[in-house]
Amino acid sequence: MAPSRRDIQLTRITGHSLGSSDAENEEMEGVRLLDSYDDDEESAHFLSKIEGGSGDSGLKKIQVGINGMTCAACSNAVEGALMNVSGVFKASVALLQNRADVVCDPKLIKEEDIKEAIEDAGFEAEILADPVTAGTKTTLVGQFTVGGMTCAACVNSVEGILKDLPGVKRAVVALATSLGEVEYDPNIINKDDIITAIEDAGFEGSLVQSNQQDKLLLRVDGVLNELDAQVLEGILTRLNGVRQFRVDSLSGELDVVFDPEVVNSRTLVDDIEGEGYGKFKLRVMSPYERLTSKDTGEASKMFRRFICSLSLAIPLFCIQVICPYIAALNNVLVWRCGPFMMSDWFKWGLVSIIQFVIGKRFYVAAWRALRNGSTNMDVLVALGTSASYFYSVGALLYGAVTGFWSPTYFDASAMLITFVLLGKYLESLAKGKTSDAMKKLVQLTPATAVLLIEGKGEKFVGERELDALLIQPGDSLKVVPGGKIPADGVVVWGSSYVNESMVTGESVPVSKEVGSPVIGGTINTHGALHIKATKVGSDAVLSQIISLVETAQMSKAPIQQFADYVASIFVPVVVTLSLITLVGWIIAGAVGGYPEEWIPENGTHFVFSLMFSISVVVIACPCALGLATPTAVMVATGVGATNGVLIKGGDALEKAHKLKYIIFDKTGTLTQGKATVTTAKVFSEMDRGEFLTLVASAEASSEHPLAKAIVEYASQFHSTDESAEDGKESQNSGWLLDTSDFSALPGKGIQCLVNNKMILVGNRKLMSENSITIPDHVDKFVGELEEGARTGVIIAYSGELVGVMGIADPLKREAPMVVELLRRMGVRSIMVTGDNWRTARAVAKEVGIEDVRAEVMPAGKAEVVRSLQKDGSTVGMVGDGINDSPALAAADVGMAIGAGTDVAIEAADYVLMRNNLEDVIIAIDLSRKTLTRIRMNYVFAMAYNVVSIPIAAGVFFPLLRVQLPPWAAGACMALSSVSVVCSSLLLRRYKKPSLNTILANE
Repeated sequence: MAPSRRDIQLTRITGHSLGSSDAENEEMEGVRLLDSYDDDEESAHFLSKIEGGSGDSGLKKIQVGINGMTCAACSNAVEGALMNVSGVFKASVALLQNRADVVCDPKLIKEEDIKEAIEDAGFEAEILADPVTAGTKTTLVGQFTVGGMTCAACVNSVEGILKDLPGVKRAVVALATSLGEVEYDPNIINKDDIITAIEDAGFEGSLVQSNQQDKLLLRVDGVLNELDAQVLEGILTRLNGVRQFRVDSLSGELDVVFDPEVVNSRTLVDDIEGEGYGKFKLRVMSPYERLTSKDTGEASKMFRRFICSLSLAIPLFCIQVICPYIAALNNVLVWRCGPFMMSDWFKWGLVSIIQFVIGKRFYVAAWRALRNGSTNMDVLVALGTSASYFYSVGALLYGAVTGFWSPTYFDASAMLITFVLLGKYLESLAKGKTSDAMKKLVQLTPATAVLLIEGKGEKFVGERELDALLIQPGDSLKVVPGGKIPADGVVVWGSSYVNESMVTGESVPVSKEVGSPVIGGTINTHGALHIKATKVGSDAVLSQIISLVETAQMSKAPIQQFADYVASIFVPVVVTLSLITLVGWIIAGAVGGYPEEWIPENGTHFVFSLMFSISVVVIACPCALGLATPTAVMVATGVGATNGVLIKGGDALEKAHKLKYIIFDKTGTLTQGKATVTTAKVFSEMDRGEFLTLVASAEASSEHPLAKAIVEYASQFHSTDESAEDGKESQNSGWLLDTSDFSALPGKGIQCLVNNKMILVGNRKLMSENSITIPDHVDKFVGELEEGARTGVIIAYSGELVGVMGIADPLKREAPMVVELLRRMGVRSIMVTGDNWRTARAVAKEVGIEDVRAEVMPAGKAEVVRSLQKDGSTVGMVGDGINDSPALAAADVGMAIGAGTDVAIEAADYVLMRNNLEDVIIAIDLSRKTLTRIRMNYVFAMAYNVVSIPIAAGVFFPLLRVQLPPWAAGACMALSSVSVVCSSLLLRRYKKPSLNTILANE
């Protein structure tokens, strides 16, 4: 029964901002914890303006999904077509992900023009939604499955077609995952139009997920027939807030678009089940359920095709090889029926089914590529099998007319298709393994959660199990021991230990008390917890990690440019070599260049030459080159995520392997970032308690780690003092003084008014600028603090120096070891900090860093990076604060500590989730091993083609007297791609390095 559909447009579809409405948060709402970042400095400059909402640049980033790319030649064709379009600033095509990123000027070019350019290149394109603009809902980002792609040419074809669709802003297609990401305007085009375009291009398409916040995809149990579907439609028609819906009674799926201002997703599900009086049971479908079923379905489909082809090829083999030795069967086969023997009829019929029914996909894909002006593996397969098939048909017809019966090669066509299908099946299985890390991340989220129902007086009066995808911010949830945290939130009751290794890579369980943050997908190991959900859906940390890994896997490493170039000329070169082989052997035979006994019985020079020519066509493989880089990048990004290292693209992955310098920030990077006051000395007649009150009052308005340490120290002093005198606890509001005219002075300290008198808290520079005299004995005391790796903070009040505080920030225990490991790996460590020289040198000496840059302003850190880059060196930066973000963006490879600020994480290329410096070693080592693996993949792919093509062309035939049959050549071609993918899969065995392993490799 076909799906039924009704569209109910009650109100205009409006969007909802993903950000908070609070004015104080508006500035940071565009910054997400783990958003992708383009490390190309020029593009990043423009894109930052685009994403920030500035209209200065006028540029726009568009993602396009592409179908039809099969090899790097296809991706090169798309990139070339895009760059030739006026108004396109930059274009990057990802073969494996079937996706392209295009930076263009919307004043000069429309999205439809981009799409049309790709389609003119011979591919199908679909504009994908931009995650940044998706928050406003002016466009949507949809993820679609694209089945039937074989190589990069297919990818480029799909991207081109999708981009040309009206209303499509961006489309990117990935070959390895068979996914397309499309950004489109829902007011112009809908998902069904996009799916139709994919299917019209000869591929299979379906929606996986969308960032549309007012849409639900539900699995419905209870729809058994058309009558049940009509009942469900009637319920949906009556419900308030339902805009449109689609019921598919065959699959049991229900798509609902609703007005979130009228009804929320949980209420909608409850209303449908309630109106149905328990007949219908609804479950929210995770988008990745479709992905998993799609992966399994694609492999199963390829396996069925292989089995069908094999079941027909086996009788052919028997007719050709076994039956002539069985008299009864041979008598039947040699019996003449009409102009041909029965064996000829059998072989012709069986091969025709294999060639045009089972092998139809090769003709469709080849025609699609040629129509789009590109060539791919399918062109070679279709060309080789057609030459063998139609020659055999011609030989039969020629024999029927003239009586001269030449040998036929039906078996070559059948066996060739059979082995190619076997190779594609094995390749689909291997490619599925490359995304195992992503699947494991997806599986972390629990299916259900226990919702605590609140009664009067904020007391819980009951519990309810609900779908985890229906959790809303503010919900109170219960997590039992051994259960998974269903959403990001904060503990409001209970205490326990939570295993966060699946997200952060940190194996030691983390203690959780009231007020502690928890991450969705992590495991509660001990006591029961009540948590309040704060972030759900795409805002959750796990969702952002998955999104980041997906983005990284869609990116293209610079090393792939070589493969793209080779693939762009590969098929034409192979066809030319095939023709040269054909003509060369024919001419050699005509002039007596080889003896007649080399020619098969009843054969001719042409037939003898044709078999060499066909073998050349079918043994060459552009797919292996196209898969060499993206499969390795896909596995590496997944391995990195499981080790707590998030990589934002293939470019960053490649650059990290040649790092020469690593710049470390001090506070929060080399140190723990948990500053504590060790000394507080008063150099005036002021009372100690009064002194601490003044300093804490001034620093209470600062967010600096040192300021927090000062306030905490003063708070503990007052709490202890008052407790001893009064036996009462003190509150901050009871002893902090009112301040005014507060201002933070980066690199110097802070100043404000307390009791209408100026108070200065900072370093020597701040005191000097305000004409505060520092006595020699005070200066000596501060120097002693700094030489002991402590920061000396000087306090002046009403124009006079009143005291000094010493603040220590302990080193991270792994910092000295990491610096030593980097030195062993040939990477020079540099520390850049805004702290004073004495403290900086003391910390650097303790950690083992010789090159120190102190008293550096935030902008100066970026200048340090650029100075090191002048000689062409690759420079990395490791930081955690807002003041580190300029340097992180300027560095070739920026690494943000996961516990740092959102701005620093946004600017970085790597995110170290565990807040552990050992992950810097993992990032560099994984990069080096990945690049080594990519180079090995290229060696496999190139060596295969360099060696196999001469063998297939018969170069060694005069010496070995061995001719490579076309079906054997096809088997070799099919297995070449499998070998490259399996080579990339070896990265899954990656183990983080230790000092011993690095010493062993020296």
